[in-house]
Amino acid sequence: MTSPILDLLPQLAAGAAHTHALGFVYDSLDGDRVRIRAPWRADLVGDPDTGVLSGGLVTTLLDHVGGLAVWIALGRFEPIATLDLRVDYMRAAEARRDLIAEARCYRLTRSIAFVRAWAFEDSPDDPVAAAQSAYMLDSSGRRGFGANLKSDGGKPA
Repeated sequence: MTSPILDLLPQLAAGAAHTHALGFVYDSLDGDRVRIRAPWRADLVGDPDTGVLSGGLVTTLLDHVGGLAVWIALGRFEPIATLDLRVDYMRAAEARRDLIAEARCYRLTRSIAFVRAWAFEDSPDDPVAAAQSAYMLDSSGRRGFGANLKSDGGKPA
């Protein structure tokens, strides 16, 4: 994938005031799946007795990686806004472990992008949380209506 957005990913992952304060860092891009990491820090712990990162941090991580996935799908940076974000918490995060988030934009319309994301320590197959989200896009009509984004040889994702 050659796109100007690729050079911006590290900055977009950690360049905003809140993402910088939370310590988010760009991790990787594999096809259309983008990953960021939240390194474990004591000040981000939700329950001092367990040492587990805060649920609010998990939600913020999933929302932010979702936005990155939208920009990857668009191939450019443009203003977006979170319209809907549902987070299902599957299990407690492991104590004193970094958290990784991975997201993929699976559908773009003229005005909305749809994203799925996961937060985990080692593998998205064992998620701490999963998210389904929708983001508002610039509706100037620069893309085709109802474009499905497919991977794996055209099979629906």
